[in-house]
Amino acid sequence: MALAQSCAAGLLAALAITSCAIAGPRVYSLDPCADQFAIALASRNEIAGLSRRADDADSYLARETRGLALRRATLESILAARPALVIRYWGGDQRLNAALQRRGNRVVTLSEAQDFAGVRNNVRLAADAMQRQETGETLIARMDGQLAAGHGAWSGRPGLYLTSGGYTAGPGTLIDAMIRSAGMTNLTRSPGFSSVSLESLALFPPVAIIQAFFDQSTRATQHWGPGRHQIISRLVHERSVALVPASVLACPAWFAADGVSVLATAARH
Repeated sequence: MALAQSCAAGLLAALAITSCAIAGPRVYSLDPCADQFAIALASRNEIAGLSRRADDADSYLARETRGLALRRATLESILAARPALVIRYWGGDQRLNAALQRRGNRVVTLSEAQDFAGVRNNVRLAADAMQRQETGETLIARMDGQLAAGHGAWSGRPGLYLTSGGYTAGPGTLIDAMIRSAGMTNLTRSPGFSSVSLESLALFPPVAIIQAFFDQSTRATQHWGPGRHQIISRLVHERSVALVPASVLACPAWFAADGVSVLATAARH
């Protein structure tokens, strides 16, 4: 968690210089993921509104929201703020998007990136829309530097990604790309996200477990969830090698590389 916070602070300091030269459009973001792009790319006086969850604990740039307006993802709130650009990942719906576009607002939707190439596309899409191409390339360069530094750290040793709700991630996910970038062999072979098999964990316990979302109190950690089972609790206690902060995992953005850094650091200790 400390690594993610220090990286976020350093990032904003570095970007402050590059985000003040040319005035961009007034930006309104509709969900916590889009918030991160708005905060990192736009000048503060260009942010017409962030989502109501922009300052949640799993927001990577939560500390930077102070003094910025947190607003609802409704047509009335957006029109009242008079943005020229609306950015979203999952926030809003098609009716809202269509209504905004009819009124002259540009709506940019971030993609569900499955790898770091997809993350680069997201950064460039948002940076182009906010007229912050140079800042976007700075974010990408930061990410690529982290990926290069952490590349292959685990030398192919196997590991299992495990959330506090008892889920894991396989091929076709950004999580898998993070694991592979750090040189770890992902023990989850089925594509996408799926619940873990308690029986398989008991019979074939993984040597290394990557904890995810264990730093957050969410619905996924309720007592009835599989993540609360004694088998998982014991394995996490005995075999966890790294805890990746929820703020790093909540969005297909440049800071996914922080997760690679966390894994690489764990491999070297």
